[in-house]
Amino acid sequence: MSEQDPAAAFRIEAADLLDGIEQALLDLAIQLDDRDLVDTVFRGLHTLKGSGAMFGFDALAAFTHHCETAFDRVRKGQAQASAELVHVILSAMDHMRALVDGDAPEAASDAILARLHAALPADGAPAARSPDISDAAPGQRAPEIAGWRLAFRLPPDAMANGTNPLALLDELRGLGACRVRALASDLPALDGLNPQHCLIRWEVELDGAIPREAIEDVFIFVMDDMEMQLEPVTPSVPDTVNAPSSLPPPAVSEPVTHKVETAARAVPRAGESVRVPAERLDVLMDRVGELVIVQSRLSQLANSPFSVTAGNAIVLRSIAEEIERLVSEMRDTMMVLRMVPIATLFGRFRRLIHDLARETGKDIELVTDGEATEVDKTVAEQLADPIVHLIRNACDHGLETAAERVAAGKPPAGRVTLTAAHAGGEVLITITDDGRGIDRDRVRAKAEANGLVQPGQALSDPDLLHMIFHPGFSTAAQVTSLSGRGVGMDVVKRTIEGLRGTIDIASVAGAGSTFTLRIPLTLAIIEGLLVRVGTGRYVIPLTAVEECLELTAHDDDRSRGRSMIRLRDALVPFLRLRDLFGSTSAPDDHQKIVVIATGGERVGLVVDQIIGSHQTVIKSMSAVHRPVTSFSGATILGDGSVALILDIMHLVALGQHREARLRAVG
Repeated sequence: MSEQDPAAAFRIEAADLLDGIEQALLDLAIQLDDRDLVDTVFRGLHTLKGSGAMFGFDALAAFTHHCETAFDRVRKGQAQASAELVHVILSAMDHMRALVDGDAPEAASDAILARLHAALPADGAPAARSPDISDAAPGQRAPEIAGWRLAFRLPPDAMANGTNPLALLDELRGLGACRVRALASDLPALDGLNPQHCLIRWEVELDGAIPREAIEDVFIFVMDDMEMQLEPVTPSVPDTVNAPSSLPPPAVSEPVTHKVETAARAVPRAGESVRVPAERLDVLMDRVGELVIVQSRLSQLANSPFSVTAGNAIVLRSIAEEIERLVSEMRDTMMVLRMVPIATLFGRFRRLIHDLARETGKDIELVTDGEATEVDKTVAEQLADPIVHLIRNACDHGLETAAERVAAGKPPAGRVTLTAAHAGGEVLITITDDGRGIDRDRVRAKAEANGLVQPGQALSDPDLLHMIFHPGFSTAAQVTSLSGRGVGMDVVKRTIEGLRGTIDIASVAGAGSTFTLRIPLTLAIIEGLLVRVGTGRYVIPLTAVEECLELTAHDDDRSRGRSMIRLRDALVPFLRLRDLFGSTSAPDDHQKIVVIATGGERVGLVVDQIIGSHQTVIKSMSAVHRPVTSFSGATILGDGSVALILDIMHLVALGQHREARLRAVG
């Protein structure tokens, strides 16, 4: 995003505002009588409307104005907050997001506003009284309002805190005909002027019977700190409200909203961004400063006429070690910069649960834990769709209706729990429901009907449960808007595998199901174990490595045909990577076995040499090489050669499949 792109900056701020309003609405749906939440929603809508108008998003400002007016009535006690009103405003939030992005359908606005008007009772409540004119004696008719005189001065730090005085004056003009005078009598001498302080006072005359609250709402965000005098003007009081004004023209000419809107439409949508705490940037800046110093030392040494001596070699080695340290620290810092708390992901699902509860007619609670757990921003974004599918599946298939739950001795409200935690170099995300659990008999019957397994074929419980991830697999009796087509779970599996992650399933009949996603912390850099097979070099993700041991010639000869080793009273299958990759060179005399594990399953990989640990920068495979299933990516080594990164999940599955086939034969 360019600093010269105000529309792109507004889109980022609008996204934060919309998220905050949505969370407040979801809280309000639970506590409809909470005045603080009503005020929070109103302030958010008010800010969004004002900012949208300022940056040229006129359609957004006009639409938001109706929603703001609805909550203004609730705020003033003229209407009651209801579940239907909250639901309509949530739908309006989706339309506002589309308006911000510039791709909102034109007909959607009218339909939502019609629902909004239906959700509120007719506006028969009298306007709130104005204390300045309603203190008449009993039986005496309060005077009518012909206008207002307003004098105000904003707090000195108003502009530094983001308040635009000109925008406030534009809002006052929107209430009716007015005249504005700027007073600069309080300005100090030039040498004592602080350009960041707001030191101008304003006097404003407003015409018309404008409610006092409408004027105060203009200053709602600075009311506590500003100075303001507001006096009503009545027809019985001699004044010059209706006389030609001697005030100079308004301090601000016509707003430039149309020009900004044109510029906003011409600018392409901003790229993705991530908020970074300032202290993390300070750490990165310190590392860059140190690197500059070391680079200066290296340049000085390289440009000086010297012969290679022992002393110079020591200096070069020292500089190389310093660069290595700084690069390592910068790498760690950059990885941290991309980390975002998973709360940013979990927060999206409150709205999903709210909508699913209305759609299914079930009472559903969402419980989250571990929201401070951090994960790479790219990983978090790609996890959104899989978790959505799992939650929808849990609410539709897993959770029972309130009557069924009560009959089973459960609370009437079903519960979906999302948790996140770090485990080594992985993030564990679990999605748990307390519903009926997975019906294994129905899963097996469907698998046999689809030809995935043969009738009577022996299957382990994990293999049976993982049948639900096959394309087109669904146990739903009928297709609904939520499920039944067998697409969602297949998407989950492919997306998680694309993230180099795994899925574990646990289910207890009548108690619910748990899906555990194991996802790497980052997709950019990993710790790897560099190995050699023949003349080729390969990287094994270090998080999957359990141990390394030597494959003696005796064990190798003895295991021919079965490819199994005994490891602490357990048989572990192993794969000869030389055979798998078609290496034609002679094997080393002392081959090694690298035992890897994922999802509770272990497989050994036979390699010629273990070179050592390696910081692996992951490069994606090209479209030509992507179908090669044994590799998940590639990296460039220090000498410029390429090493392929092994796909752990595929190799473990291949080893387990060979083991099952050998057991069946044996």
